[in-house]
Amino acid sequence: MLLGRTPHAVLLVGPGSAGKTTLALDLAAGLLCLDPDPGARPCRACRGCRLVATGNHADLHRLAPEGPGGQVRIGAATNPEPGTVRHLISELALHSAEGGARVAIVEQAHRLNEESQNALLKTLEEPPVGVTIILCADDEECLLPTVRSRCARVRLGVVAVREIERWLGELGVAEAPRAARLARLAGGRPGLALAYARSTDAERLRGEIARGLLDMIAEGRQARLASVRDLLKSAASLDAALEEGRRGGTSEPAAGEAGAAPRRRKGRGSAVAAATAITAAEGEEAAGDGAAKDEPATPRMAASDRRSAAVTLMETWASIGRDLAVARSGGVRQLRETELVEEIRASAAALDVASLTAFMARLWDVAGQLDDNVNPELALDVLALSWPRPDQLGSAGTTAGAHR
Repeated sequence: MLLGRTPHAVLLVGPGSAGKTTLALDLAAGLLCLDPDPGARPCRACRGCRLVATGNHADLHRLAPEGPGGQVRIGAATNPEPGTVRHLISELALHSAEGGARVAIVEQAHRLNEESQNALLKTLEEPPVGVTIILCADDEECLLPTVRSRCARVRLGVVAVREIERWLGELGVAEAPRAARLARLAGGRPGLALAYARSTDAERLRGEIARGLLDMIAEGRQARLASVRDLLKSAASLDAALEEGRRGGTSEPAAGEAGAAPRRRKGRGSAVAAATAITAAEGEEAAGDGAAKDEPATPRMAASDRRSAAVTLMETWASIGRDLAVARSGGVRQLRETELVEEIRASAAALDVASLTAFMARLWDVAGQLDDNVNPELALDVLALSWPRPDQLGSAGTTAGAHR
């Protein structure tokens, strides 16, 4: 793109934390770079590159979801407020502050509702001279066909575990054993691995919620319903811990891709797509030291935080379900939860693949319902009661069936 003719609109599509915003910022730096040699752009040393790196370039405009609904807002029809689509459009209509190119990056563009997309459509069709608009989306199906058709599409996939492991080592944020562990947990998403590495609590919380899900296999109905509510609170704590890790970076690109306030996707099944999203939660210690007793006095989470925490918990659930199926098939070396190998092997031995497959299908369906604004607690209750039990294993379940 930098050596040839840059499209006026680019759509970067891929899993959350795969590098879309980082790539968008690299492209912006290249377009705004002042190096006379196009092959050297972005040079990272000129004034333009430095301004992009610090987020202070007057010709770089960034738009991201904000507010309780986590939407990219359209803004008022007259005098639209900053941080809205209409304000971005008005900014792009002005002349370049530096006399060169102008770049607009719309982060989490899948959070644009139909009204906002239609407002942006005319600018995508006929952008002002010298303007490049970059849309970053986890799920392109959430974008209107008319929006997608006007963009040059670039797909980003997950990154190999060894590549993420090496990258974390080069950044100096994790020693080799931890880097290998986090690379697996991240499921091919470098931004998520970096957030874990930079957080003081996220990895611990991730392990605790994973153990809680494994413990739930042996629990009865009432215990499961109680456990899943505790895990929802833990998932909210993990969201906060990962956000701490994202803010802990020293470079703007890394912080940008790791996401603004927790990344959430819209679109059927996107919360568990490919079972690659790996997140964590606070675990059972808080419940054990009297948290349940104080629960009535605890402020209720905002609706958007509850939904975000539910997606986080479901992503973790998808990873645990995947590892149980892999272990049941004998692929222990392919497990992501490397700290829980023995627990996963023991749990997997008591379950059959059919029950796990049925649960993963249910998880996918519930994820789609959550995207359609189903109550998060009710959605998680359904999953808690659907989580396979040891007595679901045909012949091995005979004894358990007698106890029922």
